[in-house]
Amino acid sequence: MPEFVNIIRKLPDITINRIAAGEVIERPASAVKELVENALDAGATHIDITLLEGGKKLIQVQDDGFGMSADDLMIAIERHATSKLPDDELLTIEHFGFRGEALPSIGAVSEMSISSRQQNADNGHMVQVFGGTIKPIMPAACNKGTLIRVENIFFATPARLKFMKSERAENMAVMDVMKRFAMAHPFVSFSVQTGVGKPVRYVAEQGDQQAALKKRLGTIMGADFRDNALWLDATRGANDAHRPQINLTGYAALPTLNRGNAQMQYLFVNGRPVKDKTLIGAVKAAYMDFLPSGRHPLLALFLTVPPDFVDVNVHPAKAEVRFQDAGYVRGLIIGAIKQAITEARHRAANSLGEGAVAMFSQQQMTEISNRSTINNSSTGETNDKYIAYDTPPDVPRGGFDRFKTYSQNQQKTHGGSLPSHVYAPQVQSSLGHELETPSADARADAAEINHAVQNLPLGAARAQLHENYIIAQSQTGMFIIDQHAAHERIVYERMKNMFHHAEMERQLLLIPEIVDLNAEEFAIIISAQQELESFGLSFESFGDDSIIVREIPAILSRTSVQTLIKDIVDDLMELGQDFKVKQKIDHILATMACHGSVRSGRRLNADEMNQLLRDMEATPHSGQCNHGRPTYVELKLSDIEKLFERR
Repeated sequence: MPEFVNIIRKLPDITINRIAAGEVIERPASAVKELVENALDAGATHIDITLLEGGKKLIQVQDDGFGMSADDLMIAIERHATSKLPDDELLTIEHFGFRGEALPSIGAVSEMSISSRQQNADNGHMVQVFGGTIKPIMPAACNKGTLIRVENIFFATPARLKFMKSERAENMAVMDVMKRFAMAHPFVSFSVQTGVGKPVRYVAEQGDQQAALKKRLGTIMGADFRDNALWLDATRGANDAHRPQINLTGYAALPTLNRGNAQMQYLFVNGRPVKDKTLIGAVKAAYMDFLPSGRHPLLALFLTVPPDFVDVNVHPAKAEVRFQDAGYVRGLIIGAIKQAITEARHRAANSLGEGAVAMFSQQQMTEISNRSTINNSSTGETNDKYIAYDTPPDVPRGGFDRFKTYSQNQQKTHGGSLPSHVYAPQVQSSLGHELETPSADARADAAEINHAVQNLPLGAARAQLHENYIIAQSQTGMFIIDQHAAHERIVYERMKNMFHHAEMERQLLLIPEIVDLNAEEFAIIISAQQELESFGLSFESFGDDSIIVREIPAILSRTSVQTLIKDIVDDLMELGQDFKVKQKIDHILATMACHGSVRSGRRLNADEMNQLLRDMEATPHSGQCNHGRPTYVELKLSDIEKLFERR
């Protein structure tokens, strides 16, 4: 067994650089990141990347930045040499590549050459570093800016090569890095050539920051995001002498445009792409009330803070940051996203309608194929189910012209919005007799459409299908509305507003209702008695494991008290002690709203349907229900015409 001598010695520079390379350069994408950051710091407006074999054989980065002199070139390849810290103050870092380790680290594990020419120079210079060995600098003919070639990366550290992934995986890692740079710098053009297929190009955008960013994000994240993203521009601390000013800009998608993973969430701090728990948690909290479980929003957010407010040097690859006041940042993000969603009101992602059209088209082709197969069968008979059409009978309707007067009168009475029980207007005949509420799934042409109503955002109601789906007509197409989901959101928002303003109206039950529970259910609802009292739900214990309910929220006047209490108990048992108070409040209010909303299977007349549409237009977040599902789908007339080959 060998004996170890306890002698401390200083490692040679080459070994030190290779150790540093292991911290900074994990894979080719890491090298690309460091080199592109240097190019951006040099003021480049055009950056070209070339890879061979996923960067294993070659990484080339060319820019049109300021360039370097011969003296600068020699200093740049020394460890801890940088132009980014003029006053040696680590707390005021305003550039990307400030550590001064990237170039010597890369040169220590590869065959690297750097050619550079300053903007006002007649010629340039080149220096080579092979496995940490620096060769003499020499004159070179090159364009203005800097060209860096990194060949045979990790040849000097063979162990690192074992961890390289496939060429495709390494190319994808580089493309992910470049997407983030392209987002953060929409006025800079980028191109990436991987040797596989055509180069990926991001053309420099024109216009102001907002417009340029939207175009660049549309190129990277897709047209669905571009068309369904909300602009954010929020500031905190602008007039606060005791707090720093921080700003958030970017785009966040409507809640109805979501994905099953968080891969389409891009976060930046002072232009630097990061994966920070504080920011990710704030995004999750902002969308909590609008997304189904397991779904994630799409967004690209850019946080700008003073350099001394954030530590960007807590991770070797600078992927994580640390804020002086994480709660201050969290509040800005949550507030900005929620405000943008609130201002969007009833708006839902237009991709829902496009998806529906695509589905209809596919189904239509399938049915045409089936019909063709049936008609061409050996028997020559035709399946009647494809040619028989049921014509609904003419049913008297209240008429849409009555809606305008009715709506105006109700809004005067109820201050612009109607409580949930005002969804059953009686229709009077000319003889003064009350008519039965007409079926809303009668023929749409049974009444003339009110064109003033048709111009409203959600149009005019024309029919009800299957006692749950309202068909509305607008100038540009049609809407299909889920009446229960839509009204559930309306009631939920009203209840939240009443709760937070301590204006929850109560209704005293003429006959108090006794609800029998088991011992566990009884214990948990009694423990929440004071909280539930603030919701407008008043009850007392009544014997063993029972409660007697005396008051309920007035907005839930038609609900089953027994079912309501059972569902609230289920909520309390599910939430347990892990959820914060606000989450519990929202969860319970959502449960109550579900009981107070128009149920599926209930027939609505024209006035009721139109009033529901008007309330949707006036209610924040009504594009999705309390569970995050969409409340309506819009079909553009142009898309409908395509289905019938009119376009």
